[in-house]
Amino acid sequence: MADFATRSLGVGYTGGSLILLVCVMAVLAAWYWSQGSISVSTVTTPKVEAFYWAAITFSQTLGTALGDWAADTGGLGYEGGALLFGTALAVIAGLYFWTSISRVTLFWAAFILTRPLGATLGDFLDKPLDHGGLAWSRPVASLVIAAAMVLCILVFPQRPGGLPGEAPQ
Repeated sequence: MADFATRSLGVGYTGGSLILLVCVMAVLAAWYWSQGSISVSTVTTPKVEAFYWAAITFSQTLGTALGDWAADTGGLGYEGGALLFGTALAVIAGLYFWTSISRVTLFWAAFILTRPLGATLGDFLDKPLDHGGLAWSRPVASLVIAAAMVLCILVFPQRPGGLPGEAPQ
């Protein structure tokens, strides 16, 4: 879908990213207008589930296009793109802990940014040196990313989720 928006339509990564951003915002707006919330905790009916999956699909595709845009059109390369999106996620984490900005808004912003972070980081690890990567094999790059995820799970405290309407634990 990202390739269709960027290459087949001939609008490049910038145009494709903008089209996909409009699609994400339109789905979230329609969901909010229809249900009064875009919180994932409200996904309890087929109608809301349809909004949820449409938002997921467009946001993941937008994330892919943003990663390509940052690395290629933006001239940041894979390493710079990963740094940009990692920093943006750190800012969102700071906003979560030190402001009262809507948690739902922060969730969707973070959700969208995880895709380009993963894509640019993965590309940085496995693309050839002459293309700005480290030229690691895909299995090694995947193993490094998996080890980082396991480390994060072990280091950061985990809390059980609750059902909608329950007090946080």
